[in-house]
Order: sequence, then structure tokens, then C-alpha cells
Amino acid sequence: MAVLALLLMALLVTGGLYAVANGANEAKAETPTYTAEDVTEGEKLFISNCASCHGMDASGTENAPSLIGVGAASVDFQVGTGRMPMQMQGPQAQQKPVQFNDEQTAQLAAYVASLGAGPTVPDSEYLDASAGDPAEGGELFRVNCAMCHNAAAAGGALTRGKFAPSLDGVSEKHIYEAMITGPQNMPVFNDANISPEDKQNIISFLKNIEANGSPGGAQLGSLGPVSEGLFVWTAGLGMIIAFTIWLTSRSS
Repeated sequence: MAVLALLLMALLVTGGLYAVANGANEAKAETPTYTAEDVTEGEKLFISNCASCHGMDASGTENAPSLIGVGAASVDFQVGTGRMPMQMQGPQAQQKPVQFNDEQTAQLAAYVASLGAGPTVPDSEYLDASAGDPAEGGELFRVNCAMCHNAAAAGGALTRGKFAPSLDGVSEKHIYEAMITGPQNMPVFNDANISPEDKQNIISFLKNIEANGSPGGAQLGSLGPVSEGLFVWTAGLGMIIAFTIWLTSRSS
């Protein structure tokens, strides 16, 4: 009788814990952002377009990592910028035309978010570039980002065929999502590293330099003194050679 009583208690405890966990997952799916229907539709899209690389349960394969715990923000960034699904294997995912509309992207994000906790899509409160401090954002960008993306956010080469892309024209939401998810070789800047307000300042700086353009003339890719020096030497030597040829032709 004691054994039966213990077995019954174990079954009751197990069933109770399962019910609590299942209820928590349902509550998570029924957030103000995503509904259970979004999760269901997102799972269908995932199986049709992503499971061949990431696995039917999104736990990853030898060709692609696990998506459990990456969060909605990672999916919204990768799919929303056209990097996913990948067109071909390579050192890093290439940006290309977006293959899913906003609703489908949100549904995919909802499904992946239901698999495990992770960074969420940022609130619009921190995406208003006009409310940030571009001067403070510029300082933060130069300290944390310029070594890869260039001081003018023009991008730069990394190792083994990888690169940090130009940030010109990137939307405020995708800039914020990149900071909190760390795509490709980029490190993750969580709120303990850079606060949401400082992320907004960085976005403000990027949008400020994007709006100002290049008031000093041709920006030469905004690659700094290397490209400028190369241009000066090439143009200068070309002018000297042309002038020399002109002089010799007149003397003859």
C-alpha cells in the first residue's frame, strides 16, 4: 500500500508540474505581441523553409545552429534583412531581398520565441532616433563598434572572408536587434553592457551621419586615410605623368 501511495503521489506531482509548464507555454504564446495562431502559422513556415537546415525541432544540425533560446529579435533581424533563409553556404549569411512579408516574419519569430526565452523585438520607445543624443551615441559607437564597422559606419573586412557590413540605410529596429542578438561575428550587447537608452543614442548617431552625407566632398567609401591617401597618390602621379608628357610633346 505504501508503494502504491508513493506511486500515486509521484504521478500526481508529475502531472501537476506538466500542467503548470504547459500553461506557462500557452501564456507565453498568448502575449500581446504574438498569439497561439501566430505560433502555429510560424511553425508551418519554419517546417517548409527552415527545418532542412535547423532541424524539424529547431535544435540544429551540422549545417545550422540550434534556434532554441535565440528569441524573436534574432529571427526578426535575420529574416527581416533577407539573410535567412541562406541562399548558399559561406563564411556568413549574405544580405539579399527579403523573402517573407512582415506578417510571416512575425509568425516565424513567434514560433521560435515559443521554443525558449530569448531577446524580444525592441519596443518602439527606443527606436526613435530623434529622441537620442547623437554626440553620446558617437562616442559609444567609436568605443564599441568602430573597430569593425569603421568610424563612419561604412563597414570593414574581417578574417576568413567575413566582414562587418555598412550600416547606411539599416532600419532603427534592425540596428537595435543586431546589438542585442549579435549576428555573425558581432558580440552581444545586452542591457548590462549598453543600456536601452544608450542603444537609442547609437541609433541617433548613425541616422545623424546618414542624413548629413559627406559635406566635405567625395567620401571615397568613408574608409579613412588609406583610401584617401591612395586616391591622392594615384591622382597626383597621374597628373605629374600627364604634365610631363605634355611638356615633352611641346619641346619636340
